[in-house]
Amino acid sequence: MFKKNLYIFLGLCLFSIMFSFAQSSKQKELENRRLELTREINKINELLDSNKSKQKSQITVIEDLNYKVSVRENLIKVTNQQANLLTREINNNQKEISANREELKVLKDNYASMIRKSYKNKNKSSRVMFLLSSSNFKQAYKRIQYLNQYADYQKKQGENIRTKTEALQKSNQELLKKKEAKNKLIAENKIAQKALEKERKEHEVIMSAIKKDLNKYASQIKEKQREARKIDRAIDKIIRDAIAKSNKSKSKAAASSKGFALTAEAKALAKDFLSNKGKLPWPVEKGIVKVRYGRQPSPIDRTVTINSNGVRISTEKNAKVRAVFAGEVMSIIKQKRSNPTVLIKHGNYITVYKNLGKLSVKQGDKVSTKQEIGEVFTNPATGETVLRFSVYKDNATENPSSWIFKM
Repeated sequence: MFKKNLYIFLGLCLFSIMFSFAQSSKQKELENRRLELTREINKINELLDSNKSKQKSQITVIEDLNYKVSVRENLIKVTNQQANLLTREINNNQKEISANREELKVLKDNYASMIRKSYKNKNKSSRVMFLLSSSNFKQAYKRIQYLNQYADYQKKQGENIRTKTEALQKSNQELLKKKEAKNKLIAENKIAQKALEKERKEHEVIMSAIKKDLNKYASQIKEKQREARKIDRAIDKIIRDAIAKSNKSKSKAAASSKGFALTAEAKALAKDFLSNKGKLPWPVEKGIVKVRYGRQPSPIDRTVTINSNGVRISTEKNAKVRAVFAGEVMSIIKQKRSNPTVLIKHGNYITVYKNLGKLSVKQGDKVSTKQEIGEVFTNPATGETVLRFSVYKDNATENPSSWIFKM
């Protein structure tokens, strides 16, 4: 029975430790995410507010606000999750403190009873009489052992009380810290909520002004999409031609392949590129993703769908563009009414950098990871500095956020 109870007790202790560790791990994960979002908001304000002197288009302002609101909502959500987790931890702490107090009370009562009994029997003569009254030597020896064990037990009980008292004090200190942390999170959330309300109101005001002349803005969006599709078609053609050229000397089956025919060196490069998925550096040192990959409704006219085959990164003026991985400059596209686009080949993977101003490379150049390849173009009218970045595997686009570190 004793063994069974011991196993149950040990099992409960193990569960408690594992539960506490899981909560601590989750709290750390949430705190890291909260700090990331806070840094992102600071970065948004730094990048977007640096061009206040410029007359931004209503479309740009709405995009900026949409992004700010989205990040702010995520921050509030994560902070709420942290506060709720802290509430659970505080409740568990309080239960533990109550249990410790009860146990401490029992220990103290037992100890007090022992001390009283010990006090009554502390007289040396009574101890001597207790030993002399033994019927034989064996009994006397056992009584000496009992007196020694009783003294040791008293000492252990005293130590136990001291340990429990220290544990209780520590639990109380942890509880106070957690309550302070929770109050801090609640205060921060109130500030974030006020900022969110302000941004939503600003969004509503601009949107109501836009709705009065929605056709004009919708046509501007469609015109930008037409220009983007024109560049995308040029990129697709360059990639198709390069694939066909790589397969030209191969068999008929290979010649009709949709993928590159790779040399041993190119295969090794592609394998290396793939092994770095999710760890590639950003194509600019500082930036925020304003438009994500894939199909999405326009922030201005929800009936218009934007099909983004890459990401749009807002960055600072004169921002340098960096190759995200070692490779070769496959092509540079220059078209009327659009800024240069650079394609870099990494085996059968291609990274594309659109809307460049100055160029630092030419077709055929070998580049290394983080090597400067140019500078992002800054719109002189709006002050916007936006890099469009895409990733291809053969002739199919992939989500850049899956490749770039913490995008």
